[in-house]
Amino acid sequence: MATTSNAASPPGLPADPVPRTRPLARLGLLLTLPALLLVGLALLLPLGLNLATAIRDPELAATLPRSAALLRQWDGAGLPDEAAFAAVADELHTALEDQRIGGLIARLNFERAGMRTLLLRTARATPAAPVSMALPAIDPQWSDPATWRLLRRASLGITPLYLLRAIDLDLTADGTPIAQPAGQGVFLTLFARSFAIAIVVTGLCVLIGYPVAHAIAGLPRAWGRTAMAFVLVPFWISILVRTTAWFILLQHDGPVNAALLALGLIQAPAQLMFTRFAVLLAMVHVLLPFVILPLVGTMRRIDRGLLRAAASLGAPAWRRFAFVYLPLTLPGVGAGALIVFMMAVGFYITPALLGGAGDQMVSATIAGYVNGSLNWGMASSISVWLLLGCGLIVAAAYYLAPIRR
Repeated sequence: MATTSNAASPPGLPADPVPRTRPLARLGLLLTLPALLLVGLALLLPLGLNLATAIRDPELAATLPRSAALLRQWDGAGLPDEAAFAAVADELHTALEDQRIGGLIARLNFERAGMRTLLLRTARATPAAPVSMALPAIDPQWSDPATWRLLRRASLGITPLYLLRAIDLDLTADGTPIAQPAGQGVFLTLFARSFAIAIVVTGLCVLIGYPVAHAIAGLPRAWGRTAMAFVLVPFWISILVRTTAWFILLQHDGPVNAALLALGLIQAPAQLMFTRFAVLLAMVHVLLPFVILPLVGTMRRIDRGLLRAAASLGAPAWRRFAFVYLPLTLPGVGAGALIVFMMAVGFYITPALLGGAGDQMVSATIAGYVNGSLNWGMASSISVWLLLGCGLIVAAAYYLAPIRR
């Protein structure tokens, strides 16, 4: 007689327990909460703060609060009234005495050259009433409506200026975005150079790492573990140490030039340092393991019976590779290439030490704004555009490449 899964339990034994799928699911969700919290605090929160910094414009409102309130009420036509002139003159003088004027000067002079001189000259003066006549006598720029419209935009607390400057755009006097004059824009060139270097490094890593991963995947398990240990060794050494090692190897009197001279390949020491070649070489050395590791994992899971079946059907070696083996390894290729690209596009130490002026990447510019000019708005805006570009590439890779298959 056939039995069913709902058969009664033998006498004296308890009934089958109720499935605990839902409690286990809730427990799993609770266990993931710390990881979600960590992602939120370590990733999403900084990204949000970074975007907020890219559009914040607090300097004028913080330094000249009365002037900012009056300018926000002004309609932007002609010149503001006497109260706005008097408030600006009085608060500039007070800010200079209290040594609070530096941030405002840096902000306005970044948008329009000459504002530093205008603000300091006005802050040091003691204009008599009517101030709307005295300020233009101190500096004719106070009679220019464009100067007041600039102050009005800066009083709003939010500005697109940094985001526009980061892609070689600017603002007109009435706040309309325009392209910067030819020869003045540098950021699009910087982004193009950074992405080009990252693409070349990614391609080189894939070309070098693919045969290495294939060789490791074909080794017996014991030898494969030994080979993987050698691949992992670079992870135990700091990037700065590895970059410094290349700095020593590639210098004018270094071992590489000495070896080339001894072999007779060159007649005089070659210029290897501060070149694109040095940057690419060192970056490939640092990032190569990130391609090999996912490739080895993918290649080890390939059913070798498929290759034997293709051979039994008469396919030559190159066809077995091109139509069977290579397509099966594309998920590993895509994953490794994406990891390398994302890391390469943000490299800072290696191009800074080994590259010349034409080899510096976008991360060096971000560091310059943070550590040099202290312009957090520009640093955040450049990083926002970099993040957006990388995000688009990741999305394209996810939907077009075979990573998810």
